[in-house]
Amino acid sequence: MLFDNVNWNPTTGFQISEFESMIQPSNSKFLSPEEGFLRGNLIKEEYDAYKNMTFLKLKPENEREQLLFKVMAYCFAINDLNLYLDVHPEDEEALNLFKKYAKESMKLESEYSDKYGPLTLKEIQGTQFKWIENPWPWDKVGGTNYV
Repeated sequence: MLFDNVNWNPTTGFQISEFESMIQPSNSKFLSPEEGFLRGNLIKEEYDAYKNMTFLKLKPENEREQLLFKVMAYCFAINDLNLYLDVHPEDEEALNLFKKYAKESMKLESEYSDKYGPLTLKEIQGTQFKWIENPWPWDKVGGTNYV
């Protein structure tokens, strides 16, 4: 799953060169949804590593995990921007990103649901209640290893 086979170095952490394509323009005060999700904070200046440690880099193993990672990243970005906008309601950049990420999040959630089944109870499709069917989004295919 996402946390399996993670090469973690507690001293140096990870190089983020693999995230180059996900990084917002340098003049933006916000990180990309993916990098913000991994760091736990979408605002560039607010990230403070604990004791010189850095975030884990997740390694999705297949298309399903990659899509779930994107869904989680955009949901995180929306929530983080919501908190930011509560305190800074006049920030147009944040509001525009919020709208953009909300639209992308809905698209990704719909795509995931269409391909792999519901993410939430409210996503009813077809004539059967499929919420209880395995695998759950956090299960390994064919197993029950939880994240």
